Amino acid sequence: MKSNIPGMKRPELQTLPQIKDRMTFIYIEHAKLNRKDSAITVLDKSGIIYLPAASISVLILGPGTDVSHQAMELMGESGISTVWAGEHGVRYYASGAALTHRSALLIEQARCVSNQRLHLDIVRKMYQLRFPDEDVSKLTIQQLRGREGSRVRNIYRKMSKLWNVEWHGREYDHDDYEVGDTVNKALSMANTCLYGLAHAVICALGCSPGLGFVHVGHDCSFVYDIADLYKAEISIPAAFEAASENRDNLEGFVRHLVRDLLVRKHILERMVKDIQYLLSKTSSSHSDEIQAVYLWDDKVGVVSNGKQYSSEQE
Repeated sequence: MKSNIPGMKRPELQTLPQIKDRMTFIYIEHAKLNRKDSAITVLDKSGIIYLPAASISVLILGPGTDVSHQAMELMGESGISTVWAGEHGVRYYASGAALTHRSALLIEQARCVSNQRLHLDIVRKMYQLRFPDEDVSKLTIQQLRGREGSRVRNIYRKMSKLWNVEWHGREYDHDDYEVGDTVNKALSMANTCLYGLAHAVICALGCSPGLGFVHVGHDCSFVYDIADLYKAEISIPAAFEAASENRDNLEGFVRHLVRDLLVRKHILERMVKDIQYLLSKTSSSHSDEIQAVYLWDDKVGVVSNGKQYSSEQE
């Protein structure tokens, strides 16, 4: 087992969640994946990491990943769910082998979305996450929507003042992106990034992206439900900061701002926990069951405990 040696280059490892039943999410980019015995090998310019297939539930594959047929064969045999995503999960492209052997969340999602009382309970839970210091259990849907609208308008005004960006309201055309002003364009870009991560997490957990509670009737209704929980601290601040910079490459700048906020605020971990909380039959969010595992990419960083490296790195 290799110990950490100051000054030596190592693949960077960042915290991602481990949830109930030891489900682990691992994000990989700019590397080649292959198979050696019962382990997935991850190779980049810094060396090789061996990931025991039995300890992985979800692999999120970012840009620059090259996966061999043997590696995919092992993932299939081991029941690993695979998600193809953009950089740090800010785009969702496709997924395979959803966690159907852990269908409890999907069953509960379908049960709640089909029962009016349970449906309302989930909606209230979603708004309770936005207003943690208030009791929203007696408010109607209309009152909840009003409270949320007021909260978001205040956030827009606050960000407008903070970044000195004019704000005339949320105005955008799905069919004509170019007609919007800079901050509205940036908001659309930032929201798309947030939707990508939410979509990846929902699919990896075996839930249905289309069975929403606040949003209904769209194949991504639940994606919008989950993403809305984090817009106030992710996509809105990123959009106003990007608009204040007046960059030529607005999309790339927004994407990087959102990516950094997602990592800094541990949004992936929180999405996992919040989806469990929303679809659980108790009020517990299982926060005591979430432990740290690690995420690997191609940058220089600190090696986690419990990882074995190849002899080439000796």
